[in-house]
Amino acid sequence: MPFGGGEVARFLGLTHDLGKGKPSWQEALRQVSGSDRPVGVPHKDEGTWWASQQVGVWASVVLGHHGGLPDREALRELLEKATTERLAEFRATLERVAAVVPEIRPAERPQLPGWLSPKDWQSCDVFMRLLFSAVVDADFLDTERHFSGARTTSQLGPADLVERFDEERAKLVAQRSSPLDGLRSEVYDYALAASALPPGMFRLPAPTGAGKTLAMAGFGLHHAARHGLRRVVMAVPFLSITEQNAGVLRGLLDGEDDETPSVLEHHSGIRLEAEDSENGGRFAWWQRLAAENWDAPFVVTTMVRLFESIFARRPSAMRKLHRLAGAVLVLDEVQALPDRLLLPILSVLRTLTEHFGTTVVLSSATQPSYWSLGPFQDLAVRDIVPAEAGLAQRARRVRYVWRLDPRPTWEEIAAEVSAEPQALVVVNTTKDAAVLHRRLKQAGAQECVHLSTRMTAEHRRRVLSDVKESLGRGEPVVVVSTQLVEAGVDLDFPVVWRAWTCADSVQQAAGRCNRDGRLERGLVVVFDPEKGGHPRDESYKAGLAATEAVFGDGQGDPEQPQLLHTYYRQRFTKQNLEQPIGSTEGGPVRPNGAMIQRWRKDRDFPRVAAGFRMIEESSLSVVVPDTNSDRREEAERLIAELQYATPSRQRMLLRQLQPFMAGIPKHEATKAITEGDATWLLGDLVLWRGPYDEQRGLESDNAYTEEDLVA
Repeated sequence: MPFGGGEVARFLGLTHDLGKGKPSWQEALRQVSGSDRPVGVPHKDEGTWWASQQVGVWASVVLGHHGGLPDREALRELLEKATTERLAEFRATLERVAAVVPEIRPAERPQLPGWLSPKDWQSCDVFMRLLFSAVVDADFLDTERHFSGARTTSQLGPADLVERFDEERAKLVAQRSSPLDGLRSEVYDYALAASALPPGMFRLPAPTGAGKTLAMAGFGLHHAARHGLRRVVMAVPFLSITEQNAGVLRGLLDGEDDETPSVLEHHSGIRLEAEDSENGGRFAWWQRLAAENWDAPFVVTTMVRLFESIFARRPSAMRKLHRLAGAVLVLDEVQALPDRLLLPILSVLRTLTEHFGTTVVLSSATQPSYWSLGPFQDLAVRDIVPAEAGLAQRARRVRYVWRLDPRPTWEEIAAEVSAEPQALVVVNTTKDAAVLHRRLKQAGAQECVHLSTRMTAEHRRRVLSDVKESLGRGEPVVVVSTQLVEAGVDLDFPVVWRAWTCADSVQQAAGRCNRDGRLERGLVVVFDPEKGGHPRDESYKAGLAATEAVFGDGQGDPEQPQLLHTYYRQRFTKQNLEQPIGSTEGGPVRPNGAMIQRWRKDRDFPRVAAGFRMIEESSLSVVVPDTNSDRREEAERLIAELQYATPSRQRMLLRQLQPFMAGIPKHEATKAITEGDATWLLGDLVLWRGPYDEQRGLESDNAYTEEDLVA
């Protein structure tokens, strides 16, 4: 086992079902034999007691192997009861099982890794999570083998894929022609050189359009092959980037003759059913099984799924975690990590690199100053592209114009933007996107399109595809969008307008301007609209205040790394991230990372799992069957089946419904239900039966004033 827990994991694997040896459990098993009914007799207590005698607190793995990792008090209560009320019963069960499985009574206590110290609670927390993952995954796999036979597993590792990747990448690069080809080649060469360095923490601070996806993949595969690491896991912040990156990597790594594919795409939007998968269902069974425990040489997932799995407590969510040990973990667009949760996230990343053989890569064009925060202080890090290469200045492709004082009106912005044949305007709220889109249509903008989360995922994909085609043909197109286009979306406009916002978002939006370097300089206009909106969370407010202090007319722009470093330090300081706040008791304030760190130290796994939420729940998902007339029948079929399906089938159907989902604020969803435009479908999922605008999706009349809607 890569993290040194082999002896303990093997012992816990033997011990976890000890309670099945007692007569009451065996009798209950005989009674339900041949039916689908559960045995119904608990069996975790005996194994927990025996595990505690041999390995102490790590017996929590046995106690939680069905229901989830417990808190410290739950383990204490069970062990007290065991010694006062049930000790004779437990000993009798142990004797009965040991007669059949003598290894359950080891000659010596299983050895923990020598580096593991009770004083290092961060390492103990991660060790417990990975140990739990290994044991419950083995339990799942053993059950699968019993009922279904051996599962198909990937036959390839990173070392087997390096040559294929290099050959296919060379072909892909030869097909492209861009003024940035030299820069991209330089970034890739730096990545290959860095891959020879020992495992640890790396940064990839490269500007947008510099070929980070291929550089990250090349680094990951070569580094893993050179150092005997087991897989590459690439995590990104948004589904659109996940799908984009996975598509590129499949083209480079999946061979036609492979029994199983090399690239596993795992997130809430991927469909893993045989009838829907690519290649005629050839890989569907493997994809569904591998997604449960990331048994693949290259995994592409979202940051939400990655980190909410790390800080979860349930077996189904956690069984993949041990795959991170001895792996390359690449975090793309790392600036998208929520400030509120940085402390536990950075703590775990550091622990993985220092004790579990993991290499971590932090990639971003706007590399955050995480080393100013406690978990990363004094942590050694290597830059894949060295600062002396001067990449940021050499790659500068835009000039900034600041329109902050006086503040322009929406009418003035629409008049100027509509005169541009190709332009992207990024605003801060869905209301602003809809208002400006209406203004632009009224101002006569040619081929003006809208993008926001009020449109379903399938609708947004169609619009993005059409926009890319128009840009490629040099046709007129103006796009009004929320920030969903900022990170990783491959768009290239000569002019980008960005509503006043945090500096990293300004720079990310600028990355959609002159992306391929075909102009001497693209134009980025940063404007503060007279009636523009802003997100309300504290992290955004802190970022906006730091931006105002560092950037603007006469101060500098986000293309300057040192100013960006100053911005991040001020942003983090303003939030007082190291001070614990919040609770999981239903109060108005969500716990921050410092509070979660306190719970981790207390081994309170239930509180950590309840408190760690990457996405604030301020909106509801809405299923819209009318998003595409060609797929309406498919959507209605899924909706009809969903209401009567088993829980496992419901999860599968919800994945299939992802393309038909949009998001709206909770109060709007409630109002729509009251007025008959929507109904509750399942849990807090809403079925929309009201109007759906073919351009702007789910519009709400009360989201606009009369002045907004009048020409």
